[in-house]
Amino acid sequence: MELTLQNITKKYERVLVLNDISLTLKPGIYGLLGANGAGKTTLFRIICRLMEPTHGSIKFNGKNVNQQAEAYRTNLGFLPQDFSYYPDFTGMRFMLYIAALKGLNNTVAKKRSLELLKQVGLEEMKDIKIRKYSGGMKQRLGIAQAMLNNPQILILDEPFNFLDPSSQSVIKHLLKSYNEETGATVLISSHNLNHTTDICPRIALLENGVIIRDIKNVDNSAEKELEDYFNVE
Repeated sequence: MELTLQNITKKYERVLVLNDISLTLKPGIYGLLGANGAGKTTLFRIICRLMEPTHGSIKFNGKNVNQQAEAYRTNLGFLPQDFSYYPDFTGMRFMLYIAALKGLNNTVAKKRSLELLKQVGLEEMKDIKIRKYSGGMKQRLGIAQAMLNNPQILILDEPFNFLDPSSQSVIKHLLKSYNEETGATVLISSHNLNHTTDICPRIALLENGVIIRDIKNVDNSAEKELEDYFNVE
């Protein structure tokens, strides 16, 4: 499995949001670090084909994603930063609704939904309406729905927002296990260094729409470099 971004550029009129982004992502967990407004969400929306780049292309296993729209979509899981919920749905009903949108049959959908709700710590809340969930519960539900179809490419935009340290640990363990079991590519964005260094062996640093550093082996010296960068910022 290989996802290749080639010279991705995005402009809004005269504003350059992304400038010539090129990355090759193979199975593993990757971090995309950058301040708010750096272009992380725009890049993720382009990867998920919710937005077209001004220039550049994306290839999945060597073939342009525009030529394999359905096959590519079925291999994607996405948690957007501004994920929307139906407040009067229960957690379980919401998961089954998303599963239907993803084309899962009822038996598989129910089994997978129950598994994921348990894994994110929402098993006891599955029959409670989402309007009664805390921000952290909604975030965990969002992560669970992104994983429903066992995606080979899992894109999570600021997944640790609203999570307390205990929940962060649970989700990090879940993502590590998922990657090991499936060989998926997991791409996580964050503006917080501490959310990525202990889970992402590779981290790209995005600043003003440009990848200024692509660290392919996050060791102690790389962590120190990133700490110095964020302290300066």
